[in-house]
Amino acid sequence: MTQHNGRARRSRLTLGTTVLSIAMLALTACGPDTSGEANDDAEATDFQGVEPAEEITFWTNHPGGSQDIENELIEEFTEETGITVNVVTSGANYEETSQRFQTAQGNAEADVVVLSDATWFPNYLNDSLIPVDDLLEAADVDPSGYVEALYEDYLYEGSHYGVPYARSTPLFYYNIDHYEKAGIDAPPETWEEVAEVSKQLMEADVANSAFAFPPQDQYPAWTMANLVWAYGGAWSDEWDFSPVSSSETIEALQFAQDATKDWANVASGDPADDFSAGAASQIIQSTGSLGGILESADFEVGTAFLPGGPAGEGQTPTGGAGLMIASDSTPERQLAAAMFAGHMSSAESTAKFSQETGYVPVHVDADMSAVYEETPQFETAVDQLERARVQDNARLFVPGGDLELSQALQNILTTDADVEETMQNVQTELESLYESDLAGEVEQ
Repeated sequence: MTQHNGRARRSRLTLGTTVLSIAMLALTACGPDTSGEANDDAEATDFQGVEPAEEITFWTNHPGGSQDIENELIEEFTEETGITVNVVTSGANYEETSQRFQTAQGNAEADVVVLSDATWFPNYLNDSLIPVDDLLEAADVDPSGYVEALYEDYLYEGSHYGVPYARSTPLFYYNIDHYEKAGIDAPPETWEEVAEVSKQLMEADVANSAFAFPPQDQYPAWTMANLVWAYGGAWSDEWDFSPVSSSETIEALQFAQDATKDWANVASGDPADDFSAGAASQIIQSTGSLGGILESADFEVGTAFLPGGPAGEGQTPTGGAGLMIASDSTPERQLAAAMFAGHMSSAESTAKFSQETGYVPVHVDADMSAVYEETPQFETAVDQLERARVQDNARLFVPGGDLELSQALQNILTTDADVEETMQNVQTELESLYESDLAGEVEQ
């Protein structure tokens, strides 16, 4: 399903790009707890006999500039429950928040904390997080209402360690004015069609490049997962790293390398800037970039689902942050924290949060009609959630994995590097990183 939308109207989605903070996957200076002793006491707590605390502390970096809407939602929670929420600005980004949270463990400084898809797992390894399944039940929060792929991001060894909050996915953006000048009626649905329409765009000479890939520091392994999946490849299959050098992955990345010699380039910075300036006709970028693009572009902006390929319809990798609960907090505060997490991620709250920030709603019952009326392009992002896919372990959980992938992609896209040899080296490095940092810490 695609959407061909008309002239972009100014909207309340004006907060620019979503802070995804996926690039820095290395474990922080604290490192994982290698003692092998899990927090069994936290998991054994019977929350049915616990009364919620009257006060909790919430650590947040206000993702996407969300401080105002966060405060509004917190006021609603306190009014409904009587529970006071002490808000702490815990860092400028997800990494700073995660580092501070790991350093503070043992002091119970935070009860609920914002952690990204790339920073919650190191905290799990440190036994800093409590499973939320029993907590949510005790707090009368029904997790079945969450968008499944977003909630399953926090599933590990049979337990969930967070609830979705400030979530985003990549989205296909295209310049409708350029399409009309090139005689293109609709956006592509497959990568083969991307190549076809891109050649038409280059022949029409409407832009410097028909498509812009992201550079190394703009999370290429995140957005390009769609391309690799479309060809049947992957960065990994759980802890098996052989898919990263499979024939399917090689075929997908060879396609991308060939494209840079014909109709695509690699952006020098944020691809959204090239697109908004009209220098690139198409990009794949975060849904959180929509507000900024609509504000800065002086042309009609179209949005569409990510392309599919030989392996089937296009799939979109998940991203963004969730709400996690500290394992060393008291049961009373943990229960109150679960109530708070449920409120912040409810259908009503996530609709307000999405409208103000550009993050996708995390609850299936969120009423987004007001947003769609004002910003019809955003409906594509929400509809695309039906194709959301949890990201591969290689870039989410392996310390340094995302950096290794990003460096390899930069090399492939900007030089004549042999794709197969490059990805075989990536597999070797991922296996080495796993053995040095994670073997013995995780279940195979």
